[in-house]
Amino acid sequence: MRGRRTGRTIWFPVVLTEFEDRRYLVSMLGPHTNWVRNLKAAQGQAVLRHGRREQVRLTEVATEQRAPILWQYLRVAPGARPHFPVGLDAAPADYERIAADYPVFRIEPAPMSNKSAALS
Repeated sequence: MRGRRTGRTIWFPVVLTEFEDRRYLVSMLGPHTNWVRNLKAAQGQAVLRHGRREQVRLTEVATEQRAPILWQYLRVAPGARPHFPVGLDAAPADYERIAADYPVFRIEPAPMSNKSAALS
């Protein structure tokens, strides 16, 4: 990810989550993380690296649509579980209650600009 102030490329690991044939990224530490701020400054443009480089646009998912994606995310990202106040057995309403606190981004193919970001 390009730093919004420094412009330097910053790489960091993320967990891709698949839900209903779409791919998503979740900010397990909430909306105030540097990668979320940098992503928004880059207007959602990013590069994912998982064996190959993939130019993408990350579009934030509306809060009311996040709960089932967060549920799936916690199943595929065990390292994220300590950062969430719900467990794997929580009711759907519990996920709806916390959805506003955890940004979710849908991964879509996109051309890159000079302000592209990089994630791995």
